[in-house]
Amino acid sequence: MDLVIARPDGLYCPPGDFYIDPWHPVERSVITHGHGDHARVGNGHYLATSGSAGILRARLGADINLQTLEYGEVIDHHGVKLSFHPAGHVLGSAQVRLEYRGEVWVASGDYKVEPDGTCTPFEPVRCHTFITESTFGLPIYRWRPQAEIFAEVNEWWRANQARGLASVLYSYAFGKAQRLLHGLDPEIGPILAHGAVEPLNRVYREAGIRIPETHYAGDFKKSDPTLRQALIIAPPSAGGSTWIRRFGEHSDAFASGWMMLRGTRRRRGVDRGFVLSDHADWPGLLWAIEQTGAERVMVTHGSVATLVRYLRDQGLDAQGFTTEYGEEDDTPVATEAQA
Repeated sequence: MDLVIARPDGLYCPPGDFYIDPWHPVERSVITHGHGDHARVGNGHYLATSGSAGILRARLGADINLQTLEYGEVIDHHGVKLSFHPAGHVLGSAQVRLEYRGEVWVASGDYKVEPDGTCTPFEPVRCHTFITESTFGLPIYRWRPQAEIFAEVNEWWRANQARGLASVLYSYAFGKAQRLLHGLDPEIGPILAHGAVEPLNRVYREAGIRIPETHYAGDFKKSDPTLRQALIIAPPSAGGSTWIRRFGEHSDAFASGWMMLRGTRRRRGVDRGFVLSDHADWPGLLWAIEQTGAERVMVTHGSVATLVRYLRDQGLDAQGFTTEYGEEDDTPVATEAQA
């Protein structure tokens, strides 16, 4: 029996009778992390890491039926031993290890292999079958060291200040925004945050992650001279909105792994693109798969066909899973939808 199969509601574990990151409401869900394509409203019961509790309650509602485990803690459900292990993606993100009758499967959720200081670093888990994402599963995707990217963002911010321009940096509200804040130099000037970002900053701080002081962007008027020195963190959905007009003349940028593609930068219509992703690049995916020791690999969302073909050429039993996972979204937090 396969420990995980694809069903219309999501990835299902038959012996355990639960779903991993279901895309439709189910009775029992195991959640790898809090992004909107993996953690959705309407499930009867949620099981996730202790580190993701604050995020899940902020995004899905404080009253969700949530049970948590520490990394490495094991529970037995219908004979299936389940534990969470660090995925290095965002705060509280986890891989799900399942063991049943001597067979071990690991579902990766989303992951990256470069530590960033805002979440527990990725840890390979040995298994027989590995379910891996492939968001950036093409050989063209190879990330530069993040320290170089942060230095470029700081340089861009300083250059905008010299021109008397506000700096608006678009990034996903959960995970990417906090990673950027952690890597920025707060001595350059004031940092403002969109209403979708600021509540999540508080969750990170409460978890002990160093996030520099930020101010709610909605408190500033267009005439405030502070804006010409500030860096404003906002979700992509804020671009082109009436909200952005309060900053007057400004320079904007977008931080994403997709910024490696010139066409994406053009479509976004921003002045700068910073290539920074919370997903593994091509070498990272191959390294992670190798470290598991798995002989069988199931590939989910992203460049599935390319990665499956490559793994088969390496002698592995590889195939794709059809899922409804996708790019991180701008899901507003439950406690503050207004910007």
